[in-house]
Amino acid sequence: MRRSDGLINQLDWMTIILYGLLVIFGVINIYAAVFDVDSTSSFFSLSHNAGKQMLFIGIAIIVAIVILSLDYKIFDTLAYPIWLVFIILLVVVMIFAREVNGAKSWLEIGSFRFQPSEFTKFATALALAKYVSKPNFKIGRLKDMFYLALIIGTPAILIIAQGDAGTALVFSMFVLVLFREGMSPIPLVLGVVSAIIFLLALLVENDLYFWSPVAVIVGLGIYFNRKNIKRIILITAIGFAVIGMYHSVGYAFESLLKPHQQNRILVLLNPNADPLGAGWNVTQSKIAIGSGGLSGKGYLKGTQTKFDFVPEQSTDFIFCTIGEEQGWLGSMIVIILFTALLLRITQIAERQKWRFARVYGYSVATILFFHFTVNIGMTIGLFPVIGIPLPFFSYGGSSLISFTILVFILLALDANRMQRLAH
Repeated sequence: MRRSDGLINQLDWMTIILYGLLVIFGVINIYAAVFDVDSTSSFFSLSHNAGKQMLFIGIAIIVAIVILSLDYKIFDTLAYPIWLVFIILLVVVMIFAREVNGAKSWLEIGSFRFQPSEFTKFATALALAKYVSKPNFKIGRLKDMFYLALIIGTPAILIIAQGDAGTALVFSMFVLVLFREGMSPIPLVLGVVSAIIFLLALLVENDLYFWSPVAVIVGLGIYFNRKNIKRIILITAIGFAVIGMYHSVGYAFESLLKPHQQNRILVLLNPNADPLGAGWNVTQSKIAIGSGGLSGKGYLKGTQTKFDFVPEQSTDFIFCTIGEEQGWLGSMIVIILFTALLLRITQIAERQKWRFARVYGYSVATILFFHFTVNIGMTIGLFPVIGIPLPFFSYGGSSLISFTILVFILLALDANRMQRLAH
């Protein structure tokens, strides 16, 4: 009893309150997204998504209590086995799952559906934290970077093979965690530059418009370093590499991306390219959000929502329901709550003296940040539609429970930080 009382007192209740508010607002908006004025079903009916989400919330609460009841050291001890279990499940999904919307992501046993890729995020965060916290770990050492690439890249590649590139992109955020632990910013810079070159290659119609500025920059670089032959060679090599990347974009775009993924990127660059096809979701989402104005049309009064103009309204596009019915004010409240949660998680991560807990904490922050930013961004046309949920808001048991596990493992580690120091 004394240990339970001590744990309760050490819990970060601000994070729990923010988590609770987001979950409550989430299920309220899921109900709004599926609400039918002619239906006699209650809020808690399992005949619609809101009722099912309430069931998932109950399961998530039980999972959270179990996590807080466990010895915190178990997450360190079992980090690798947990990661391996979900890697095996990802392989099983590839073999046995049926394809839905171009992806094999779900294991189905009767009416029970389970998406291993959602849970692989916390498993990878644990494995990454375990490896980085090794006493002899050195960031930047070739052997250590190889194993880090293995831990992060294996699930990402398997998820891409399932046809779910959006979820796979989440794993790229672990690079930010390594950057916090002292990794060189060069990979991050290269990633940003590559993304810019990719977009420019799709946007620029005349190659001359791309080559000219590159040639000028390389020429200036050579001129100002004309007395240093090594720098001249390096600058020239970088220039040729950039031009090579530019010309390889077309091949990569056509060969590596599926037609629906190509269409989503093209629609992002030109919203009017396919307004009745690939651009339909985003167009209708922006109409719904824009029609909400300052204070919204009122709860359960959204016309875009009621007439099902926006597909996936209770899942990937739940934010457009918020924008339409609660307006700019309601949307800002949601954004403020998410921002507060992210800042709080970052503070929790930073105050950890145990490297395992700190790395895991930053992993949680980066995963939530990616989902929050990209999901809202794709509903307003800033990012391509890649099919990832808004944490705690989008309908789905796998999503809610996996995010709950992510957060409450961190809370368990944080609550025992003083005990860890004593050891």
